[in-house]
Amino acid sequence: MGGASSAGLAAAAGAWIGLHALAIFIALLLLALLVTAGSWQRMQRGPQIGNRQRVAIALVLIGTGSALFLLLAGLLRGGSALTAFDLAVSGAVLVQVPSAVVQCFAWLTHAGDGATRTGLAVVVGVALLLCRRPLLAVGFAGGLAGNGAITTALKHGFGRDRPLQPAGGETVHGYSFPSGHSAGSVVAFGLLAYLVLRLLPPRWHLPALCLAVGMSLSVGASRVFIRAHFPSDVLAGFAAGVAWLAVCVWLMEAASRRWPRR
Repeated sequence: MGGASSAGLAAAAGAWIGLHALAIFIALLLLALLVTAGSWQRMQRGPQIGNRQRVAIALVLIGTGSALFLLLAGLLRGGSALTAFDLAVSGAVLVQVPSAVVQCFAWLTHAGDGATRTGLAVVVGVALLLCRRPLLAVGFAGGLAGNGAITTALKHGFGRDRPLQPAGGETVHGYSFPSGHSAGSVVAFGLLAYLVLRLLPPRWHLPALCLAVGMSLSVGASRVFIRAHFPSDVLAGFAAGVAWLAVCVWLMEAASRRWPRR
């Protein structure tokens, strides 16, 4: 009875979220951008962050991302409540979200495609090599490649099927958990923002951070709106992406301290 009750509550919550999915996405996007801008301005007014603080921040992000991923994985393995929630959200989105909105998300989702990330890696890598920054080029390309390998391994490890009716004219293949678009967007746009912080004047820093946050959230949400993934797939992708992004930035910072001009 307990399992059936929890699944019923999860389904009811998922149906409500699905009915208001577009409004919830817009509210979360605005909140994330406001938090990003406010946090950055507060950091700029405070004392400069040292190496120990940077390591602590990286460890917190790695730990938080890993813990959230493990929680979602455990819920997926352990019962029907998460599945009921995901199915309810996906079903309500299919019924309630206008087709024009779905088509917009179907276009937006390509910003997180593997081909897009590969092209970004090539363009950014070449630009960094021309600027004589080979370690940053290797770090950027390696971060994206590593994320792709990790996500592929996780997908095959869990073997979760995707939603049955993709929308927006999209054709999707492979397993569903975690979302590769979500993880890949966090890593790609996050590393791009890191490079902006490292290499460009301060006036570009906050716009780069806001762009990274906004694009990552939007690409992840698009996967739910076009029914290529369940909500928990996207959350797991975000969690894995944040953890791997923190590892990549940590390693790139360590390399830059050893070889400052590379």
